[in-house]
Amino acid sequence: MTRAGRVLRGSSMLVRAAAATDVGRVREHNEDSVLAGTRVFAVADGMGGHAAGEVASRIVVEALAELEDHPPTRPEDVAEALREANRRILAAQADRPELRGMGTTATGVAVVDTGGREHWVVFNVGDSRVYRVAEHRMHQVTRDHSEVRELLDAGLLEASEVAAHPLRNVITRSLGTDPGPEIDVWVLAPTPGESFVICSDGLSGELEDRDIMLLARRHPDPQRAADELVAAAVRAGGRDNVSVVVIAVDAGDHDADADADTQPRSGLARR
Repeated sequence: MTRAGRVLRGSSMLVRAAAATDVGRVREHNEDSVLAGTRVFAVADGMGGHAAGEVASRIVVEALAELEDHPPTRPEDVAEALREANRRILAAQADRPELRGMGTTATGVAVVDTGGREHWVVFNVGDSRVYRVAEHRMHQVTRDHSEVRELLDAGLLEASEVAAHPLRNVITRSLGTDPGPEIDVWVLAPTPGESFVICSDGLSGELEDRDIMLLARRHPDPQRAADELVAAAVRAGGRDNVSVVVIAVDAGDHDADADADTQPRSGLARR
């Protein structure tokens, strides 16, 4: 069900969000967890087998959901929620031997109130993704923490080789590690009419970015967009769990000052 509407402070923009998830055609269990709140939106892709991945991903979204009741005012508040999730995952592993080795990605978008105006904070650990769609264009805000991404960046791998590469599912950062992972964070000013697609690699691994953008733009209702994206990934193969959260920012009268000072931030120190 679509989670509606908060009006961003400093503007007249209304934010709506919705989520969809599917086990896919191959996996027996859905180890993804999703959050579509009013100020925090996230996807966590669990790993570990025997439902342990589901436990890890659920711990993450529960920790992030607490930001709904205690609104963040700084990017550091969001990063600290993820560090707290990491501590809880480690504690669960210590208490229950069958959960040892579990972990999860975590990516998403949160609203922070800074100086009386609200901005987006995009966060990421792992290879789940956040895409931003604005002005008929889409770009990936997050950077994959994966072996193939590092090979691509080093010029040792071509983009066309990624789908068949034996390391395509190996990630270099996840929650559930000691010491905890470095957390990437970006701060973005809101833009009227934009939208975000937050997804596990069950979506990005089955659909090209162009197809994701076309489906996201075709359906202005967030629930319809999320449902159609998940269904398309399942039709394309469904080799993994597929989870999507779509955020839509309805355009309206907009205070231009709210667009000022976009501040990308990356790599907040681990604790």
